[in-house]
Amino acid sequence: MLPDKDGPALGGGQRSFPGGEDSSVSLFREYLRLKTVHPRPDYDAALRFLDRIAEELELPLTKIEVCPGRVVSIMTWEGMNPRLKSILLNSHTDVVPVFQEHWKYDAFSAFKDAEGNIYARGSQDMKCVTIQYIQAVRRLKAEGRKLMRNVHLMFVPDEEVGGHKGMETFVKHPEFKKLNIGFALDEGLANTSEAFTVFYGERNPWWITVHCPGSPGHGSRFVENTAAEKLRHVMNSFLDFREKEKQRLNTSECFTLGDVTTVNMTMVSGGVAYNVIPAEMDVSFDLRIPPTVNLQEFEGQIRRWCKEAGEDVTYKFAQKHMNQNITSTEENDPWWRAFSAACKSMNLTLEKEIFPAATDSRFIRAVGIPAIGFSPMNQTPILLHDHNEYLNEQVFLRGISIYERLIPALAGVPASPDEA
Repeated sequence: MLPDKDGPALGGGQRSFPGGEDSSVSLFREYLRLKTVHPRPDYDAALRFLDRIAEELELPLTKIEVCPGRVVSIMTWEGMNPRLKSILLNSHTDVVPVFQEHWKYDAFSAFKDAEGNIYARGSQDMKCVTIQYIQAVRRLKAEGRKLMRNVHLMFVPDEEVGGHKGMETFVKHPEFKKLNIGFALDEGLANTSEAFTVFYGERNPWWITVHCPGSPGHGSRFVENTAAEKLRHVMNSFLDFREKEKQRLNTSECFTLGDVTTVNMTMVSGGVAYNVIPAEMDVSFDLRIPPTVNLQEFEGQIRRWCKEAGEDVTYKFAQKHMNQNITSTEENDPWWRAFSAACKSMNLTLEKEIFPAATDSRFIRAVGIPAIGFSPMNQTPILLHDHNEYLNEQVFLRGISIYERLIPALAGVPASPDEA
């Protein structure tokens, strides 16, 4: 295979291109070239792209502006019994920023090298999954398949900046409730081995700033009760705990990153001049807490650390998620049974984990809907948010075939007693 520096001409999902590139790969590369990158994502380009895809698939497209300039798009493939709970295939359209100087190729050129690796921001997170959904549905419709339940393909904005103007707001919207969702698929992570990772829960992100007031003074004196002394105590408390959690992860063969609490100091502020002892200093931390931790007790520990640091040390949250819902992966659960049976029929090995970061799945689970995070990328390094993010075209194409089996399996789950 020869590297394709500029890529094939842009076009629809089923056109043929010189060089014999699969039309699904060409569509994927076209989507990757859309600069839906923060801080100024071109969401209009994504909406135009999705308009065209909906027309090609002959599916109705609904658009809901959940916040100014933030539109959720939904394509619906109606099932034979639309009164049953539906299946949601969720993906986000935005991607994180790039530092182009660290990339081999233009991060929005979708360059494909001689090995078939496609380099682009969003190639793993998560434009691959968006196109895999679309192409799986395209194939199923072309085969004349009829599904029992409605299937909704949802495309949401702003996941990469916390989802506040995207899914977090939309799950409270009347239009979301009308979708009558019974089960959702959302993004996961690559797996470097032959296995595929599935995520049934997420750690809660807490972003916290600790404020340390103290006695000011001249930089030449030993002033008592300074902000810096309190700050040091706070930092030591958080970072000592960080070290303990790191040791738990490193010494247990049973733990993955999602099973422990990560603590990272991310910002420090304070001071006005070299020779002035500051009257206040702040330190901020990013905490990711697994659903097995008692959150009330954990916050109590933070309060104790602040009290031990000195008088008037306080904290406030920039983000504090408290939902600890997890999705059942027991064989008696009908949704999981359908998912895992379809995977077994394809000889896929699944590894179940708690997602170490945060996705829109947490908002879906928070309203009582079971959700699995799954991106069918095995034998692939985890490169989301990293320089030189890429996905191999054969891994990408296999993912379409996987969804081609998963979607009918989930949409064919028999009606439960409360649906009958």
